[in-house]
Amino acid sequence: MSNGKNLRAVSEQIERLIEEIGEVADAAVRDRVEDLVRVVMELYGGGLARIVEIAAEREAAADGLLGRLAADDLIASLLILHGLHPLGIETRVEGALDHVRPYLKSHGGGVKLLGVKGGVVSLYLEGSCQGCPSSTVTMKLAVERAIEEAAPEVMRIEVQGELQSDASAADGIATGEERHDPGQERQIDGGEWLEVGELGELAAWDLAGKQIAGINVVVCRVEETFYAYQDRCPSCRAALRAGNLRQSVLTCSCCGRGFDVRRAGRCTDLSDLHMEPLPLLAHGGVMRIAVPARS
Repeated sequence: MSNGKNLRAVSEQIERLIEEIGEVADAAVRDRVEDLVRVVMELYGGGLARIVEIAAEREAAADGLLGRLAADDLIASLLILHGLHPLGIETRVEGALDHVRPYLKSHGGGVKLLGVKGGVVSLYLEGSCQGCPSSTVTMKLAVERAIEEAAPEVMRIEVQGELQSDASAADGIATGEERHDPGQERQIDGGEWLEVGELGELAAWDLAGKQIAGINVVVCRVEETFYAYQDRCPSCRAALRAGNLRQSVLTCSCCGRGFDVRRAGRCTDLSDLHMEPLPLLAHGGVMRIAVPARS
């Protein structure tokens, strides 16, 4: 279809098909087909419009045009769909893991890519979970989301070397059995990923409160890394957004207890107290948080 003749033939065929759809007796089927055509047209139209915009900016760009196209989420999805993405699946998965490693490190863990074969990604999770029992689950959510966005063609993720919640951490923190107040905020045991929305120019060593899907969230920025937690002090239940963030310790304005946001929200003086972490990922300038599934 590279020449004008073929393009005209395709255009005429599309017009004939639209006319035939309009003659379908079943109105429900006709409406669903028309919706399908509309959604597909919006998808490809949006991708093509983005291509035109990026191409127009090429002279001002320092990097290659193809790399910029592949870095755009919408265009990348189209390239993957047609097998045209310039980066192989293993390279994209490794890049996704690089995005999530700072978050894993904050929970005392890490991840290694063992390989990708037949659409199956093999990972090795390592380290010890410094904080609440929900940390392992939140980390898995973050890893899965990052891989799904970078390589949607992945069919399955296999994990070895589960992160441990016992206390062999080198920093000497005693873990023991974690104790949770029955009235404490829900732990992450699944859920959905939602965009954080506008946070403004959140400065380093600063914090901001948001409400997402009915859940109060506090987002902290430590240097260039962002962390998200449910906005409730595990000691006195006060809102933490009113607290003070100094270095990596968030101090509750009500009870005065401090919590290390870099170490899964662990209380600085009581090992069985910790904030409830929420997986947070930033990609393409968009920040997303996984919120708990409602029971």
